[in-house]
Order: sequence, then structure tokens, then C-alpha cells
Amino acid sequence: MKDQNIINQRRNFLKTLSGIGAGMATIPALMQAQTNAPARPSGAKYMGDFTAPKLEKVKVAIIGVGARGSGHISQLATIEGVEVVGICDLNEGRAKGSENNVKGKGHAPKVYFGDENAWQKMLAETKPDACFIATPWELHGPQAVAAMKAGAHAFVEIPIALTIEELWDIINTSEATGRHCMLMENVNYGREELLYLNMVRQGVIGELLHGEAAYIHELRGQMNGGDSTGSWRTLHYAKRNGNLYPCHGLGPVAQYMSLARGEDNFRRLVSFGSPAKGRNLYAKKSNNLTKPEFKTLDYQCADMSTSLVKTHLGRTIMIQWDETSPRPYSRHNLIQGTLGTLRGFPNGMAIEGVTKSFHEWTNSEEFEAIASKYEHPLFKRMGELAKKMGGHGGMDFLMLFRIIECLRNGLPLDQNVYEGCYWSSVAPLSEKSVKEDGMPQDFPDFTRGNWKTTKPLAIIE
Repeated sequence: MKDQNIINQRRNFLKTLSGIGAGMATIPALMQAQTNAPARPSGAKYMGDFTAPKLEKVKVAIIGVGARGSGHISQLATIEGVEVVGICDLNEGRAKGSENNVKGKGHAPKVYFGDENAWQKMLAETKPDACFIATPWELHGPQAVAAMKAGAHAFVEIPIALTIEELWDIINTSEATGRHCMLMENVNYGREELLYLNMVRQGVIGELLHGEAAYIHELRGQMNGGDSTGSWRTLHYAKRNGNLYPCHGLGPVAQYMSLARGEDNFRRLVSFGSPAKGRNLYAKKSNNLTKPEFKTLDYQCADMSTSLVKTHLGRTIMIQWDETSPRPYSRHNLIQGTLGTLRGFPNGMAIEGVTKSFHEWTNSEEFEAIASKYEHPLFKRMGELAKKMGGHGGMDFLMLFRIIECLRNGLPLDQNVYEGCYWSSVAPLSEKSVKEDGMPQDFPDFTRGNWKTTKPLAIIE
């Protein structure tokens, strides 16, 4: 009955929109404007609700075992039904360190290192069912495509690719090979993000209107990090200017709104950036930079990047990214509806008829009392184990557990290939918007119209 009420509310909301004079002309135009998509090649299949054949045992290989990849393969090695068959990294010490780690958990992987193309040999020799990719950003797209062509489902660190052309290549390859390609957005598996998804699905805050998403994390120190993330990320800050890392904030909000999943979709964005000051100042002051050229580079990327997305239904999403400014960490996460608002960092709710007041945020005691009624079933089932296993408070383990669970049971993944491409496309689209002084940029229709019949992400019991 609750689900039917939500459906009726949505229908009424859409009728109200279509009844507004200006909207009668505008909404059909918006729905028809997103035509910048090539035809799906003959024989390709839509992957939105795709289920792959069940795998009793999932043979896993990984490319890149630095800070992220070493944690992923260590946790994957503990999950029932996983066999780690391959580990690859340019650095011999990192590769063998992860090998020793998983050997202690009962695995015997082949190990590859030293050659920048060794990962291709690993794919050919180990024939994994699933390939996890945790390499520098510019390698994500090509390695995901190669993994799928080699017969593996691809699971890719953020972003899934860097350019619109690479995103289309990923989609075309996934559709042609029948292999999943999932962006590993771990924040979608945070306790509060799962909680809010469940509350939204139950209609607690009414019709959705607006979202806010941010990743604020001061990471200038990575410029001193030696052969690690900062050694290659820093070059992106020098060459590019846009919202380069939008997915941590955007992923959860996009799933609250069911974007690209039947109800609504990305339409267009505008993007602006603040002056680029922080990294230039830091480079001048620091005497411990990883590379000498970091001292003389002209860092073009804005300290604070802000993008505004408009959806087909006219909803709005503000996305902010700042890894430079000296300010406290925040994954600002807000979803606003006709009956109330949910937010993260700090957590709070303000809901008509539910919270004591909608003029101020709940305190922690009231928040937890309400949360206990709407805790996501996945977190109820696996949350305690995930917290013990760790990885950003357990969200990494929960994400990896769900990937394996879906592959072993022949279930659709929680994030399909199109979602990963939409979320990642904010970066190149924002770069173009910034370059054009904030001119609007249309999202490609990566689904070729199929988003309208794709099922929303279910609340898995």
C-alpha cells in the first residue's frame, strides 16, 4: 500500500508539472532534447537491468595494489566464493606485499610487476571472472575496456573514465560483450547514505526536489607523497579545470533520485570554479615535493569547483569539489523533498510530522531514534561485520561484499554501467562549461532512451 501511495504521489506531481502553462511547452522539449547518442550497434544489449550467469566461485584479478587496491584485494580475499587468481602492479614490492597478504588467507595468485603492460598478460593468463582496477585515472577507461574484452566483469575506481569518448567506449564494450562495468562508488554503501535511500524509497520526505553533494578533503600533502596518488593526481590539477572528482557526493544523491532509472535522468549542467590559488601557494612553500616540476607548474584547477545539474523533471543538484582549501573534511550529502530534508556532515533531519521541528535539525538522540525505524536492510544484515572489516568505516567492505554477492547469485549490480558513466561525465562536461564561462552542457543519453524503463535500485532485504 505504501508503494502504491508513492506511485500515486509521483503521478500527481507530474500532472501538476504538466498543468503549468510554461511547463506544458518546456517539459516535452526537455524530454526530447537529449538526442546526442549514437545508435546501439547491432547485436548489443542494454545493460541497465542486466544479470550475468551465476558464478559459484568468482575468480578475481586486480590491477594496481597501491593505497586503494591493496585494501580491496585484502578484503576480497576474505569473502566467501572468491578465488584471487592475479595481482598486478608496476612496483614489485607492492605486488608481492599483496601476494603475501592473500596467501595468508588461502589464495595462490599469479603475480605480475615491472612492465607497464603486464596487466594485459595477467588478463590473458589468469582469465578472471572479475577484474578490479585501482590505477591512475587516465588508465581506468582503457583497462576497463580491455578487461571486458578479455571476458571479465570490470570494477573500476573513481572515475570510470576521463572523457566522453572513453565513456561511450566503455558502454559499447559492455553492451557488446555482456560484461558488467561498475564504478566502485563506496560512499553509496555508507550507513547514512543507505538509510536515506531507504527513507526516500518509503516516501518519508515526499516528492524529491533538490540535492546537494560535495567532496571537501584537503589533500595538498599528497604532493609530497612520493610514488603514490599525489605523484599523478597533481598533474591533473595543473592541466585541467573543472569538477574533477564529483562521484563521492553525487552517487548517493543520484540514486535517491533514481536518475537514469525510470523516474528521471540527468539533463544538463553549468559549472564554475573559484580562483586557483592554494596549490600554487603550497608548491612555493613546500621543500618536500615529490617531483621538482611540481614547484614550477601553474596549477589551473579551481580550489573550489561548483556545478549545478538540472534533471529532466526540473530537479536540481549542487555538486562541489575541493581538495585544496584548509577546511575540515566533508562529504556534504543533502536530499530535499516536499515534506522534509535529510542531510549528512553533520547528520540531521527536518521532516513535517516526523521530527519535533522542521525549523531546526534533529539532535543526535532524535536522529538515531528515527534512523532505527528506517535502517537499510543491507546495513542491518552486514553493517556490524563491515565495521569490523574496515575500509572507510566499513563502506569499502560492504561494497565489495555486494559485488561478489550479486555475481554469485546472478543479480543486477547496485550500480550499472550507465550510472557510472553519468556520474563520471560531470568532470569533462564541467571542464567544458568552465572553459566556456559557465555555458550549459547537455549530458549524453548514455542509455539511448532505455533509462525510462530501467528499474530503480531496490531496497534489498
